Amino acid sequence: MAKTTKNAKAVATVEKTTSALTTGFDKMEKVSASLAEEMNGLTAVFDRIKMPIGGVTFFDMPGDEPDSTETVKEFEAVILHHHPMRAFYREPYTGGNNPPNCGSLDGMVGKGEPGGICDHCKYNQFGTTENGGKACKERHRLFLLQEGELFPKILSLPTGSLKEFSRYIMHCIPAWKSSSAGLTHFSLTKAVNKGGIVYTKAQFRMGRALTAEELASIKPLVEQVKILSQEVIDEPMEDDPSEMAPSEAGNVTSDTKNAA
Repeated sequence: MAKTTKNAKAVATVEKTTSALTTGFDKMEKVSASLAEEMNGLTAVFDRIKMPIGGVTFFDMPGDEPDSTETVKEFEAVILHHHPMRAFYREPYTGGNNPPNCGSLDGMVGKGEPGGICDHCKYNQFGTTENGGKACKERHRLFLLQEGELFPKILSLPTGSLKEFSRYIMHCIPAWKSSSAGLTHFSLTKAVNKGGIVYTKAQFRMGRALTAEELASIKPLVEQVKILSQEVIDEPMEDDPSEMAPSEAGNVTSDTKNAA
């Protein structure tokens, strides 16, 4: 689970945001009245939807009980916010929420050791790992709100899913003007990189557009999530087999990202 710093203002924003939703997000209204009081002084957390590896086509979704998960083949959610990120571990990543030696929450400038401009960093080059990938891992992080849920969840897309996501965002903009203006359908498919290694790739499809009332209601939450996203620094970074195949990776440009 990803943690952020205490943010009472964020909780208050969520309360105001959720109270007006009446259609597909009606469950949010039922719990919003006591949310600010119950969360006062606590640390906000985001559950994670985990991408599988090895060609497995099931998402690991957070369960109802703490530390429990359930597998699903597909789901729908609103993309409240998305952004690129990078993380470099000098020692091999061994699991858990260990902070990286160097990380970037915009995909452009790293903070830590070595830090600096990501495009100029030697660890952002193919061939800097034993499998021919990059020592600095690239991900694209999505903050997703499902119907009937109060808080968003995080889904971190590996390199091999970015080409499909870039294509999807380009389809969203003409229809919705923003990726947060409708429900996105998420699913998985099996792919093979140039080295013959099987990996899992995410797929995306447009669902229903949000109503005018829903759009107005989630707007404050979208803005607050953008702020909170810059405080979530602990990001699991397992090896991604697709990183051996540069042609499989696509980049969501800053212009496209800002448009969504």
